[in-house]
Amino acid sequence: MSTITTPPQPRGELTLQTIAMPRDVNANGDIFGGWLVSQMDIACGIISSRRAKGRTATVAINSMTFLRPVPVGSIVSCYCKILEVGRSSIKIAGEVWINQETNNEPTKVTEGEFIFVAIDSEGKTRSVD
Repeated sequence: MSTITTPPQPRGELTLQTIAMPRDVNANGDIFGGWLVSQMDIACGIISSRRAKGRTATVAINSMTFLRPVPVGSIVSCYCKILEVGRSSIKIAGEVWINQETNNEPTKVTEGEFIFVAIDSEGKTRSVD
C-alpha cells in the first residue's frame, strides 16, 4: 500500500509579501530575526484591523519560533490565521514562508502567535465589532 504525502502548506491567508534585502542582514549574513518579526507583526496587524473594523495594537507575542535562516533575495510571504476573538482581543497565528531563486520551493522559516487589542481613536481598548 502506497502512501501519498503532500508537502506542508501555509496556514491562513497570504497577507504580506516582500523581498529580503541586503540591508536586513545580521552579522552572519542571513536576514535578521527582528526584521522577520516586524514583517509578521505588520501582516497580523492587517488581519486584526480588518477583523476589528478599525485600529488595533499588538499587546503580546506569545511564541516565536525560527526554523531556518532566511537568505538575502528570498521572497518572504507572511500568512495569517485568526485563532480566537475575545471581547477586545484577537489572537492570530503568523507564518513566514520563503521561496528562493535557486529552487523556488516554498519553505516555512518562522511561526508565531500574536495578540492584538482593538483600540479607539484615543488609544483606549474597545470591543471588537
